[in-house]
Amino acid sequence: MSNILENYKGIHEIKHMSLKQQQQLAHEIREFLIENVSKTGGHLASNLGVVELTLSLFSVLDLDKDKLIWDVGHQAYVHKLLTGRKEKFNTLRQFGGMSGFPKSSESIYDFFETGHSSTSISAALGMARARDLKRETHEVVAVIGDGALTGGMALEALNDAGYRKTKLIIILNDNQMSIGKNVGGVSKYLNKIRIDPKYNKFKLEVENTLKKIPNIGRGMAKYLERIKNGIKQMIVPGMFFEDMGIKYLGPVDGHNLKELTEVLSKAKNIKEPVIIHVITKKGKGYEFAEKNSGKFHSIGPFHCDSGEVCADSCVTYSKAFGEEMVWLGKHYNNVVAITAAMRDGTGLGEFSKVFPSRFFDVGIAEQHAVTMAAGMAKTGLKPVFAVYSTFLQRAYDQILHDVCIQKLPVIFAIDRAGIVGQDGETHQGVFDLSFLTHIPNITVMSPKCIFELKNMLKWSVKQNYPIAIRYPRGGDNEKVLMEPLNDFTLGKWEVVNKEGNIALIAQGKMVQHSILAKQKLKDLGINVSVVNACFIKPIDKELIKALVEEGMNIVTIEDNVIRGGLGSYVLEYINTLDKKVKVMNLGFKDEFIPHGKPDLLYKLYGLDVEGIVKSVLKIV
Repeated sequence: MSNILENYKGIHEIKHMSLKQQQQLAHEIREFLIENVSKTGGHLASNLGVVELTLSLFSVLDLDKDKLIWDVGHQAYVHKLLTGRKEKFNTLRQFGGMSGFPKSSESIYDFFETGHSSTSISAALGMARARDLKRETHEVVAVIGDGALTGGMALEALNDAGYRKTKLIIILNDNQMSIGKNVGGVSKYLNKIRIDPKYNKFKLEVENTLKKIPNIGRGMAKYLERIKNGIKQMIVPGMFFEDMGIKYLGPVDGHNLKELTEVLSKAKNIKEPVIIHVITKKGKGYEFAEKNSGKFHSIGPFHCDSGEVCADSCVTYSKAFGEEMVWLGKHYNNVVAITAAMRDGTGLGEFSKVFPSRFFDVGIAEQHAVTMAAGMAKTGLKPVFAVYSTFLQRAYDQILHDVCIQKLPVIFAIDRAGIVGQDGETHQGVFDLSFLTHIPNITVMSPKCIFELKNMLKWSVKQNYPIAIRYPRGGDNEKVLMEPLNDFTLGKWEVVNKEGNIALIAQGKMVQHSILAKQKLKDLGINVSVVNACFIKPIDKELIKALVEEGMNIVTIEDNVIRGGLGSYVLEYINTLDKKVKVMNLGFKDEFIPHGKPDLLYKLYGLDVEGIVKSVLKIV
């Protein structure tokens, strides 16, 4: 058989392929993804699981008119491959190359950009209502995973869709193996009855006829309705959706092309919101990904034949955080850990095993996680919420309203702060300083090295107010030797070295860059001081005032957007001192940061060692 993918020209070919050809194409797509993602890294397991689903969607829908929205979007590689981007896969997640998520600038078929979870149904519902207002007739389809469905926003959208009965197709991509047993002959039979237009028409006619019969008819109709719903509750797993007003179809075998295509075709004829429950296997077709789908959810370059990651292992901030949490758990009975579907990513895997009753994974529900933490703190517990910077954005109101107004001692362990690299715009953690520091009652900290993170956690557990500790992805720069601070005084910074008439005030990982820049500047005959701004809020006003009065020029350096960050706070305070001094703020511009390797992005924005040196030379 000829290589179908190699000769593939465009989306219109899929509709004319035989079932056997589509099955062959599915096999070739998996081979292509494994080979290519092994070189660039990326989200592999989730994409291997939706190959047949994507082919079925392309077979049934007219994507020149119909709208297809992928929730999160990390499972859209097959979609990208089939919409003309095969030759770009060698640039996947590389700077200037193809994004790992749907991107409108790449293709007209990436109709809505995504990166965070639980947004697809809301977006699709908006598009469906716009279609109806404009008297158009195209389909709108949202593909959402069972994990993303735990997000409150998805449930809000379902509630709205069911209430107004807007025509919409929702694909629930369920890759939890515990539900696999629900796929069988009975569910297929029930599904065929319930999606058959003749059955729905017959049911409606019977009910209307019975209601026309006085007294007994109306009572009989209600009685039959109660019996029908009672039976549904026992045997139909989608009753929850039905009760919300959304037609439920499934479960459907997500790797059976014939069955998928039949159900999708029939769903198009239903004139109300419908959810199709599709069972898939994450990592399907690649043994190592099937056995360890978590590892292959988002993975770096790896060896295809062994599944082993190519990158060298090193001590990371996430791992150090996890180790320290176990230590804290053993020494403080009131310490509890919370995560929003990121147990392993945040390093809490070991804590969850050692202290299972004190570990809480709430699913993709950051808002709930923060307010639950507030409730725990109110009763004397010491909750630590481990969350990626980009996802903490989703719980802004809860931080402000439920934690900070009451000054509750919740600790926010903010992982992946600053540049995270290849995931790009939707995931760069460069906004947390700006949206946290203007909230009253919260203390914001940032360690200059891994061991300082551990010491910050020890110190924070002893305090009785909200504290956010933000730290980067990965590990420390091995070229920099640093002594971690062992203890902290609220709002006091560390002077790493004192010389010259320029002070580099840096936070977090930028302290490492500043120390290396100091050494390069020394080689050029220029001496500078380096200050570790371990507290971003409150800032060390006493030290700043002393530096200014000594005639020091100030350069602030942060891996956050400049607007509203450390530099803004320092500059605002210096303006009150009425002293003539040069101040330069280094950070990210007022724009979204593209995907690319962190070192390259630091260089692009002048936050690498050479960039800091060049900025200092401008002041000199």
